[in-house]
Amino acid sequence: MAKPFSYEVTHVCKQSGARLGVLHTPRGDVQTPIYMPVGTAATVKAMTPREMEEIGTQILLSNTYHLHLRPGEDLIREADGLHRFMDWHKPILTDSGGFQVFSLAGIRKIEERGVTFQSHIDGSRHFIGPETSMDIQQALGSDIAMAFDVCSAYPCDYKQAAQAMERTHRWAERCKTHHTREDQALFGIVQGAFYKDLRVESAKALRDMDFIGYGIGGLSVGEPKPIMYEMLDEMMPYMPEEKPRYLMGVGTPDCLVEGVLRGIDMFDCVLATRIARNGTVLTHQGRLVVKNAQFARDFTPMDPECDCYACRHFTRAYVRHLFKAGEITAGRLASIHNLRFLIHMMEEIREAIANDCFLDYRKAFYERYDLTKNF
Repeated sequence: MAKPFSYEVTHVCKQSGARLGVLHTPRGDVQTPIYMPVGTAATVKAMTPREMEEIGTQILLSNTYHLHLRPGEDLIREADGLHRFMDWHKPILTDSGGFQVFSLAGIRKIEERGVTFQSHIDGSRHFIGPETSMDIQQALGSDIAMAFDVCSAYPCDYKQAAQAMERTHRWAERCKTHHTREDQALFGIVQGAFYKDLRVESAKALRDMDFIGYGIGGLSVGEPKPIMYEMLDEMMPYMPEEKPRYLMGVGTPDCLVEGVLRGIDMFDCVLATRIARNGTVLTHQGRLVVKNAQFARDFTPMDPECDCYACRHFTRAYVRHLFKAGEITAGRLASIHNLRFLIHMMEEIREAIANDCFLDYRKAFYERYDLTKNF
């Protein structure tokens, strides 16, 4: 019988070394490199599953911490798992809850057994450790689960970073021992903060544990982007080539390009829908604040080159009007566009890699995309 999960590199760009791959899962194949929209509470904000299908989504991410607090993994198990509960039948990845728990500075206590914390919803006390995280994710029934890890803050000193990394490794072993669901892949997470030697040590340690795939955590947490790229450059030679590599919480267009160049296969980020709800959209020229007065009589699409429903049917003037009028549809249209923009961008990236011209694509991207400002 074939294994339910496997990963294969299908092509390496001769020009850049960037790679194409396929992640085989029981619920379908995922073509990589891929951007994964984030459905924190079992929904991508403002979007329906049918709309997510229409924009070309291959895989979604949901959040263990938030689903544990509300509605609870027992209810989702009773509903026959997360896929049935949210009516999404392609692959789902759940994060471990670690990043959210460690973000609760002042209302959590870290120990070797795990983390005790207060709910951000009602102040009730909860505990998540490696075994608890595995139990929750197995109850949710996601296709890919993440090991429970310690995410270091930026900045942090070397001793703190080393201690967090070492605990992450111990917890990864515990997750691997406790995880039993054969139809769910378990990924380890590389940590090490912003110290190159720690990143290399962590990559080696996790590699030796032989996970199905590997997340890279603790980046894009406030550090300058060149530092993130330096960490990736240092650790990637030690990441298994035959396993998928997932850069967690990263999803701006420039970071997608730079991550792919460095061998990353999977990305996720809430940015697309978060900025959409605030009236900012992604275009081939950079970010556009569609609420700005200059677009009141602009009867062109949000991005004339985009093929999404919103850009095919509506103008900047109309979407701006909806935002100014406080209409829910404004955020929905902007979300449809931003998500499709990133998904289509990854389609273009995969095509460029297949045609051995990814460096040309990268050059053309930077010639057009203004990183310095909104307009």
